[in-house]
Amino acid sequence: MNAPRGARLSNEQKRSWLKLIRTPNVGPSTFRQLLNRYGSAEAALEALPDLLLRGGKRQPPRIPSDADLDSELERLTKGGARLVALGEPDYPRLLQHIHAAPPLLTIWGDSLATQPAIAIVGARNASAAGKKLTAQIAAELGQAGYVIVSGLARGIDAAAHESSLATGTIAVLAGGLDHVYPEENKPLARKIVDGGGAILTEMPLGAEPRAQDFPRRNRLVSGMAEAVIVVEAAKRSGSLITARLALEQNREVFAVPGSPLDPRAGGTNHLIQQGATLITSAEDVLEALRNDPHRHARLLETGNETEAIAWPSVDEEPSSTDFDRVREALSPTPMPFDDLASSAGVPLPVLHAVLLEMELAGEIERSAGNLVALS
Repeated sequence: MNAPRGARLSNEQKRSWLKLIRTPNVGPSTFRQLLNRYGSAEAALEALPDLLLRGGKRQPPRIPSDADLDSELERLTKGGARLVALGEPDYPRLLQHIHAAPPLLTIWGDSLATQPAIAIVGARNASAAGKKLTAQIAAELGQAGYVIVSGLARGIDAAAHESSLATGTIAVLAGGLDHVYPEENKPLARKIVDGGGAILTEMPLGAEPRAQDFPRRNRLVSGMAEAVIVVEAAKRSGSLITARLALEQNREVFAVPGSPLDPRAGGTNHLIQQGATLITSAEDVLEALRNDPHRHARLLETGNETEAIAWPSVDEEPSSTDFDRVREALSPTPMPFDDLASSAGVPLPVLHAVLLEMELAGEIERSAGNLVALS
């Protein structure tokens, strides 16, 4: 789907990519499937009305207008930001290999795309000791040549960014660039950009961060990094979501242990029990990475399995019977793709096409683990 590493999209290609990814119900995975099926964003946009009609939606797609694109691009330029497409030189090196990598990123500052990165995450209500240790680890990893990635939240995230300003840090937002969250960290965001780091997001300008947007953000935090360090985290926290995503992306997960009496250590201690590497210093991290000869090969294993999807030929396009069979097999309970294929009894290329069209129409939802459910 993406151009060879180092190639840049033309302005018209980037506008078409932007128009497609800003269309409702077109997420990163659907975007990739559409480009693989039709060869270009322009061709996919032309096909959308018919796809939605077949998928069950009676209203035409709300494709952004040229005026909408002009407005977004003008506002980005005025703010000193830019759009970077998957495969372009400024796109973070490892991020392009994860499942559902964003086709376009909005970046304010220097993307630091060619430098190795490590993510540090943890509790918003962090202890003074946790923030002090975070600052020490981040500074030493920065001096060792690593960019520090985090989510610009209070507590551990902010401490990681602050202590790596001089060596390079990237903050990933859950909303648009014009909605830095929390508000109190706006000055820190400015310091990151002024210091040669970057603020980035996959969300459009104007998008306010919602609860469901933070796990999406977290997959980018882990996806840009070779490893993820969790300093303090409760048993139910966003930091543990980041750690789980890191494992799915073949990243190493490190955790700092804490007192069993401190709820902020419950999550990190659990991670260690589950196999995360216990660390107390930056040197622990560096030594573990040095002693893992297969790490780089794992990091480059692509999660973009849609590249291999076989699409139906023109004379095999889904019929109304195919859609009926798939709808009958589905339920609001998520089911594995392989089970769906067996129950529906339609050829795999046709099933992929049916699901794509139903997803565009908002009839189904996909979730981690290749699960599919009725919306």
